[in-house]
Amino acid sequence: MDDENLVYRALQQHLDKGPVGFPATPSGIDIDLLKKLFTPPEAQIATCLSNIKLEPPKTIQRRVKKSGIKMTLDELKQTLDIMAKKGILLVHSAGLKERYYKNAGVTAGGIVDFQVNRINKDLADTFHKYHVEVFANAEMTGTHSVPQLRTIPVEQSIRTPEKHNVATYDDIRQLLEDSPGPFSVANCVCRQTKDIQGEPCIHSDIRETCLQIGTDHARHYVEMGIARYVSKEEAFEILERARQAGFILQPENSRRPENICCCCGDCCGLLSAVKKSPNPAAMYASNYFATVDTSLCKACGNCVKRCQLEARAIADGVSTVNLDQCIGCGNCVITCESGATRLAKKPVALVPPKDKDATFMKIMSGKIGFWNMVKLRLKIMLGMRV
Repeated sequence: MDDENLVYRALQQHLDKGPVGFPATPSGIDIDLLKKLFTPPEAQIATCLSNIKLEPPKTIQRRVKKSGIKMTLDELKQTLDIMAKKGILLVHSAGLKERYYKNAGVTAGGIVDFQVNRINKDLADTFHKYHVEVFANAEMTGTHSVPQLRTIPVEQSIRTPEKHNVATYDDIRQLLEDSPGPFSVANCVCRQTKDIQGEPCIHSDIRETCLQIGTDHARHYVEMGIARYVSKEEAFEILERARQAGFILQPENSRRPENICCCCGDCCGLLSAVKKSPNPAAMYASNYFATVDTSLCKACGNCVKRCQLEARAIADGVSTVNLDQCIGCGNCVITCESGATRLAKKPVALVPPKDKDATFMKIMSGKIGFWNMVKLRLKIMLGMRV
């Protein structure tokens, strides 16, 4: 292995230690992907960044210097800002005099999302090949049971009296109403990727469906030049268009999500991969599932056409629900003219972590175990790279 490949392999191994991970692949497509995203010097610097904790440039510079890279603090700051603009790391600056940085995950919810509006066919194909290979080798994806995203019901899919008992974290309107903003919207990188690959979305030509919430996250997207600020009212309008198109609401798996995806089964990299598994419902965080009152069902088939997970079917003259496939999005409910389909709440509620940081720490705990988490927290306290 030549020196350049060693640099990228070191980065892959470092990123794989993070909450989301970045598994190596038998084909080496993981290294090809990193080469398309990072220059060799950027890869070396990213290997010095934390995967978990936002840190100031001075802290990062000590590691950079120790690794043998000669770079002044100003040069490092400039390079980090260039990398942030490229969407290959995360930056936090809201209300702070100094900018703080850490690595972003490579796949969904991270670097892949940040390539929207600048992704080309070569990069799109490489991302796709990586995802296919990783999901085909399920053992590489780890065993932690905390997903990054959760599914919540679309508006108007929970009827009276049940709607009065919906938790805030399962109510899209309440999530936005409770947030002070700002809000921004970006094109969906998954649908954009499919457009580039010549397989446009079969459900809608809407592309602006990826919402960002909060001072830091929304501003980061806007600063990268891949999103625009929107009012809370426009955010609701975007969600309504997504609802009419039949998209699935997937906010980050926390009580204060910074990102809300509006997904479809033919474009979303995660959904399209997961729905091929025998039990997608077990892989999603959701508090609801669809039910059918067979006495009301007219077997019209609207629910079958609407379902993105292929969980609905008509059998013996009535609609059925495959509970292994259903993730409780509610899209079938709002198209059921007879009122036969309703959402039912699962007996044990899944309460999401309080925020994104808590989600990632919970993912890490499931990934490395209790005692390794104790060591990890100690490293964080000591300012060590994690």
